[in-house]
Order: sequence, then structure tokens, then C-alpha cells
Amino acid sequence: MGHRIAYRRVSSADQTTSRQLDSMEFDKEFEDKASGSTTSRPALIEAIRYAREGDTLVVHSIDRLARSLGDLEGLIARFNKSGVAVEFIKEKLTFTVDNDDPMARMQLQMMGAFAQFERSMIRERQREGIAAAKREGRHLGRAKTLTDSQEAEVKRRAEAGESKKNLAEEFGVSRQTIYTSINRLNS
Repeated sequence: MGHRIAYRRVSSADQTTSRQLDSMEFDKEFEDKASGSTTSRPALIEAIRYAREGDTLVVHSIDRLARSLGDLEGLIARFNKSGVAVEFIKEKLTFTVDNDDPMARMQLQMMGAFAQFERSMIRERQREGIAAAKREGRHLGRAKTLTDSQEAEVKRRAEAGESKKNLAEEFGVSRQTIYTSINRLNS
């Protein structure tokens, strides 16, 4: 009997995987805090390397493994080709190399298509929100680390020959922030 391997994923560092596969026992567990829109996730890559013939990769739901239908099918095929089953708890679906159930495959494709559609809708709403904010003149992106008066002081002191490293330490920012502020005022 092979190992049962857990794979958990959330999209950002401030989210938690605690609701995924809770109260289940596993031989090995992998967890990513990264977007599902890419398969270049450190823990997923490690899970692929770790899994052996006879093992089962257990995932809470289809959208935790992949956000695009192509990636989803590709990952399942990759695991199955190595003799590793892929089990989705929420959807109650399991894919193995010797069990090509047409109904399960159709459900997978439908759920994968819905996940891909949802991701597309999120991106569209995000683009619309950014465009609206720009039209309204609202600031987008991360807040400035230094105030306008601090930037002016940094520029003045740097031009007078003061070390950018010392300025960064004094203002509690990185040297890159000092360079960015000076360049912004010079342009």
C-alpha cells in the first residue's frame, strides 16, 4: 500500500490552509502559499518529486490543484503516468492510471472549466476596478514609504554627498527606496 500525500494551497501568505483536509491523517504533507494560476509552486514540485507508484495525492478540491483546465489535466496525467492516484475530497473524485471513468473525466473537465472561468472573471473585475480608480485619480499600488518632504530631504542630503546607506538606515527604508525616491524627483 502506498503513501497518502496531502497537498494544500492558498493564494496568499495571510490565508490559512486549516480548513483543507482537516482531521485527516497523511504520510507526507505539502503546502503552498501561491497562486494556482501557475504550476511553478515549490511544494507542488516537491510533491511531484516525492510521489511514487502506488501513492495517492489527496487535494481538498480541484481549484486547490490548478486554476486552468489544461494545467489540471496535465498535472493529473503526470501523476497518473507515475502510477500515482489523485483524489479530490470535495468533489469525491479519484483519478488513477487504470480507472478512466468517462463520467469522472467529464466532471473534472466541467469543474476545471468553472475554475478557469472564475479566475477569468476575477481578472476582469480587477481590470475594471483599476481602470475606475485611475479615472477617479486614486493612487494605485503600494503606499509610498517616504513622505514628499522626506524624499526632498533625502535628495538634498544625497546630492550633498551623504551616504545612501546611512540615509536608508536613518529613515528606516532600503537603499533601493532611497534610489527610487531620488530618481522620482529627478525625472
